[in-house]
Amino acid sequence: MNTETALLSKPAKTNDQNTFREYGLMISLVAIMVFFQFMTNGTLFKPLNLTNLILQNSYVIIMALGMLLVIVAGHIDLSVGSVAGFIGALAAVMMVRFGVDFRIATILCLIAGGAIGAAQGYWIAYHKIPSFIVTLAGMLVFRGLTLALLAGNSIGPFVVPFQQLSSGFIPDLPGQTGFRITSMVIGGLVAVAMFYNSLRRRLNREKHGFRGGSFALFVLENLIISGLVLYLSYQLASYKGLPNVLIIMGVLIAFFAFVTTRTTVGRRIYALGGNAKAAKLSGIKTERLAFGTFITMGMLAALAGLVFTARLNTATPKAGVGFELDVIAAVFIGGASASGGVGKVMGAVIGAFIMGVMNNGMSIMGVGIDWQQVVKGLVLLAAVIFDVYNKNKV
Repeated sequence: MNTETALLSKPAKTNDQNTFREYGLMISLVAIMVFFQFMTNGTLFKPLNLTNLILQNSYVIIMALGMLLVIVAGHIDLSVGSVAGFIGALAAVMMVRFGVDFRIATILCLIAGGAIGAAQGYWIAYHKIPSFIVTLAGMLVFRGLTLALLAGNSIGPFVVPFQQLSSGFIPDLPGQTGFRITSMVIGGLVAVAMFYNSLRRRLNREKHGFRGGSFALFVLENLIISGLVLYLSYQLASYKGLPNVLIIMGVLIAFFAFVTTRTTVGRRIYALGGNAKAAKLSGIKTERLAFGTFITMGMLAALAGLVFTARLNTATPKAGVGFELDVIAAVFIGGASASGGVGKVMGAVIGAFIMGVMNNGMSIMGVGIDWQQVVKGLVLLAAVIFDVYNKNKV
């Protein structure tokens, strides 16, 4: 076995402590949801509020997928909020002021996001300038460019098809009114597919000698996940159905989960974050890999900016302010390590939902924004302390 193969191979054993940590994240989300459901007198799980919860956190989840790759690779990106705000402003200028077709404008904005990621990634990957410094500079630059582009004013509204990117819903069968059957069927198929895929993956790992932890915990976790998917689908189907942005998120989550777990590129990113020098000595092109993660992050930040702008139906100078904090917090709460090399897509998604449920629940309860920030800060600190504690025990 050569050095790269050794680096890319998965650990031979999965101990119960790590397994419990993975299950504990899902249990924490369920516990938080139950807590706020009780404290808000049942408001949290109402169909209208669940729809708003998805729409309000869609951009965080989209950016968390890219941030996961960046953090796993051993870097950080502080500019994502400013980039999202800048792309929203750019889209508004093209579509509203210059009348560019929304499809062309969307493609150009995604390309612009990738170019921004490439510009920052170039200095980080090939010139070894710390990502914290480069992206901090980017945060300031693109915040200033957003203000300059909008000249301090808001621009909108947008054409209806562009608004549907965030505010639209999956259409139902012709003539169907009331309960959205199509959305319920899609939700049921997703729940079954997730359970089957998880079981198949576990059996395949056991076939090759990997220990997967308690089977009872495995079944419990997947039943909880499937139950949540079905319940969420039922609630949404009883309102307007599945939002378009939820489908976009689902496709992105499935794609990045596949990349990080089933491809050589994904394993190389983990190897890069785990030990960059060893990865380079093994033949991995670490510079190109890091460069690619920032391009991906830039495009996802652009997409998130488009989704957020479409939801507001206007581009504002303050769009994107503080987004990077929620995105980074979601990834760390989801189990990613601050030192790189550790983190999972579903962990980042669950972390984003934990942040979203807390924001939504505290807002319904009337908790001020000041105390909301305090609570979120403490939760983030607890997640990082937990990560360091587990590392020290190894």
